[in-house]
Amino acid sequence: MERILVIGASRGIGLEVVKQGLDRGLTVRAMARSAEAMTQESPALERFSGDATDPADLARALEGQEAVIMALGVPPGLGFVYKPVTLFSRATEALVPLMEAQGPRRLLAVTGFGAGESRRALSTLERLPFRAVMGRAYDDKSRQEAAIQSSALDWTIARPGILTKGPRTGRYRVLVEPGEWRNGLISRADVAEFLLDAAQTGGYVRQAPVLVR
Repeated sequence: MERILVIGASRGIGLEVVKQGLDRGLTVRAMARSAEAMTQESPALERFSGDATDPADLARALEGQEAVIMALGVPPGLGFVYKPVTLFSRATEALVPLMEAQGPRRLLAVTGFGAGESRRALSTLERLPFRAVMGRAYDDKSRQEAAIQSSALDWTIARPGILTKGPRTGRYRVLVEPGEWRNGLISRADVAEFLLDAAQTGGYVRQAPVLVR
């Protein structure tokens, strides 16, 4: 695999994927609303400004790519606490049919611990504050997961725990079995490493592991 599309590339995990992908010698198409403002410089970087929920933008972004890493973040500010969140599911529902029709087949997406089936692994003490603060966003991340899991793609869903700004360490646990799932810290850089490793090796296909230190 030499060419990847990163959706949500301007900040957070997506930006880490861009940086590490370039370090690995990959050709990276970085899609974001503000992609032209990205400061990274590399002949292997293609900035692609577009709307992740727009099928026309997505169709153009997918051309010539071998894998897609979808790393959309929670919208800035606190609006996600009290307003409906639909970004994750809308973008995924636009992307998946295009990938099924035109390729590529490989999709790696970031949601989080507490999305989908992993919500059952939240402790009693975690559930109330999680629901109050992150409930709307994670309801939509759960819808995103369902759209991916029902697709015919070769998908991997990464569910990181509490994200930190720490460096890439390579020391983290990939918890595949539901009985192992738990919350914990992990750096965005380590999540990016996992996504790129899985993209390049073909690992964790049709699995949705929790990632923690």
